[in-house]
Amino acid sequence: MDTLFIPGWLITGLIVAVIILILLVKGYVNAKPNEVVVITGLRKQRHLRGKAGFMIPFVEQRSYLDIEQFSTDVRTSEAVPTLDFINVRADAAVKLKIGTTDEMIARAAENFLNWNTTDISNSVQDVLEGNLREVIGQMELRKMVNDRQEFASKVQDNVAPDLAKMGLEVIAFTVQSFSDEGGVIDNLGIENVETIKKDALIAKAKAERERKEVEAEQDKLANDKRVAADLEIAQKQNELKLKQAALKQEADIAQAKADAAKGIEAEVQRREQERVAAEANIMKQEKEAEVKEREVKVREQELDANIRKQAEAEKYARQQAAEAELIERQRKAEAELFETQKEAEARKAQAEAEKFAQLQEAEAIEAKGRAEAEAIRLKLEAEAKGLDQKAEAMKKMQEAAITEMVVDKLPEIARAVAEPLTKVDKITMYGEGNASKMVGDIMQSIDQVSQGAGFDIRQLLAGALGVNMTVNKLKEGEQPVIEAEELASKED
Repeated sequence: MDTLFIPGWLITGLIVAVIILILLVKGYVNAKPNEVVVITGLRKQRHLRGKAGFMIPFVEQRSYLDIEQFSTDVRTSEAVPTLDFINVRADAAVKLKIGTTDEMIARAAENFLNWNTTDISNSVQDVLEGNLREVIGQMELRKMVNDRQEFASKVQDNVAPDLAKMGLEVIAFTVQSFSDEGGVIDNLGIENVETIKKDALIAKAKAERERKEVEAEQDKLANDKRVAADLEIAQKQNELKLKQAALKQEADIAQAKADAAKGIEAEVQRREQERVAAEANIMKQEKEAEVKEREVKVREQELDANIRKQAEAEKYARQQAAEAELIERQRKAEAELFETQKEAEARKAQAEAEKFAQLQEAEAIEAKGRAEAEAIRLKLEAEAKGLDQKAEAMKKMQEAAITEMVVDKLPEIARAVAEPLTKVDKITMYGEGNASKMVGDIMQSIDQVSQGAGFDIRQLLAGALGVNMTVNKLKEGEQPVIEAEELASKED
């Protein structure tokens, strides 16, 4: 089996590369923005803040400084006399941080390398308290209480040089409270309260006075504006009246001018008339005959014109009156025609209703008459059956005897036929052919009776009529003109 051969130079190169990689990893330094990495060792001390760098491993080392700001409370451990010899205690809050300049970082590295903020705060307590006590001894109590900002500024200015020597800087110094054992600060508060109350009352009174002054000023302005408005209204009304008076004056002047012009024109016309009259008189004196002749002609023309105008006026009046009368007659005729048409339509409707009712009544009467005629026919048939034997016995009798028998029964037949008509008050017939229809119905009834009796009643009546007429003519000594057979044939 062959053995894998690795050259020595390759192994050496790999070892060197690994060593270099380890050195790079160990020597890489990355400083955060809120910290400072201090590198010390072979070379001069240097630091990194918020950036990356390299150091020589195993030869140089790195340390840290926390440059974040931190808070610490400072209070006096015992009462400190002020400038006015009042013992007070003070309590304040301080914001500190390590400075970021190279000098400040170098000083902080000498004092606080690899310290946390709590240790730094505890180490500077005595420095802060000493400066606080020093400033208290330099100021009066009233000024310290009333102007805390000035007190804090003095403490901050007084402590800044001492902290700068340690590489620290003061961000903020705030006084929390002052206290004393004798109640002097409370008394100052009472005095201030009263002063404040007095100032408040003064301010209130001043504000009230100013408010009333403003109100008075506003009332004055409002009154001035109201007076100005009233004055302006009065001025406008006065201007309006003046304008109206001026317009009326102009109108009166124009009217006077018009009246004067009218009077002048009238005077001119009068003078012109007088002049014409004078000229006419002169011409009349000069040519009296001619004037008289012309006057006659003029009078004739005037008379003719007046007569003609009067005639035309009378003619026009008569025409207007005739037209008005004609229009009135036309309207009256139209109204009468309308009323006549309406009345005719109403009468027509009423007549149609009466016609319908009478037709119904006539049909009822006709039906009743037919029923009664049918009853008579049946009665006559019954009687005819009883008279069969009598008819056999009378076969040899003459026609006159048969006619006599029929004539004897005619009143009963006529009564039976006419009895339904006695119940009718009147019969109104419309149109043509109704009378002939009624007569035909009567004749039809007679024919039905004839059929039931077995002989022709009309022929018998015609024969009887012919015999009577013949007898009457013979009695009078005249020749008969109409034979019974001819009369019967005519009836048929």
